[in-house]
Amino acid sequence: MSAAGDVAATLSRALDGFAPQTAIILGSGLGSLVDAVETPRRIACADIAGLPTSGVSGHAGELVAGYIGRAPVLTLSGRVHAYERGDAAVMRPYLAAFKALGVRNLVLTNAAGGVNPAFEPGDIMLLEDHINLAGLNPLVGEKGDERFVDMTNAYDPALAATVTSVADACGVAVHSGVYAWFLGPSFETPAEIRMARRLGADAVGMSTVPETILARYLGLRVVGASIITNLGAGLGAQPLSHAQTQAVASIGGARLATILQRAVAEF
Repeated sequence: MSAAGDVAATLSRALDGFAPQTAIILGSGLGSLVDAVETPRRIACADIAGLPTSGVSGHAGELVAGYIGRAPVLTLSGRVHAYERGDAAVMRPYLAAFKALGVRNLVLTNAAGGVNPAFEPGDIMLLEDHINLAGLNPLVGEKGDERFVDMTNAYDPALAATVTSVADACGVAVHSGVYAWFLGPSFETPAEIRMARRLGADAVGMSTVPETILARYLGLRVVGASIITNLGAGLGAQPLSHAQTQAVASIGGARLATILQRAVAEF
């Protein structure tokens, strides 16, 4: 059995055969969505051999399985970032295991810096596309033609339309835009923010893109959402910090959680 198969088998036993259809990866400060999971079954990531764990504050390192409405879901609070290991494929054990468990849809959430001048802290942006500015790709070293993944619709238009429709019904405004991935962990410079905007980015962050590439390689449908936690460097007077990211993300995260609770049931 492959390493991913080993992880999936261990998770399946821990979940008593529970088969999630949708997996949700929670970004910084977005752990409140776990509260929406009914009849939750909790698993510490550190207890599953083969799963890397995050050392970033605000990432609990926990898998929670259960139901949102009637939809069987698996949430991960504790994504591991490429900057923690120097490895763009660090999240592959999770995504490959999700796929083996029967997951079809992947919801990626993150905390991001706003580059579009129309965005304000607390806003929600659905990802319509991304720009990889990290210079890394999680598929480097893969064999076979499957590695040449078509990224034209990396973020599934049908899933995004469902989220948008639910947001409208909830009376919550959401933006749609392009997310630019910087490796981190340092925040971007003002010059880098100006560059990103000129390249067409609406928000910047340190995650999500490698998971999206891996997910598409594995055949998963992806929808991504950013909580705008701050204005990009040079666009506001307040110094950037992880504490600020967590504080604002928890506010915007509550609004996003309201939307996803209904949207996931319609995927």
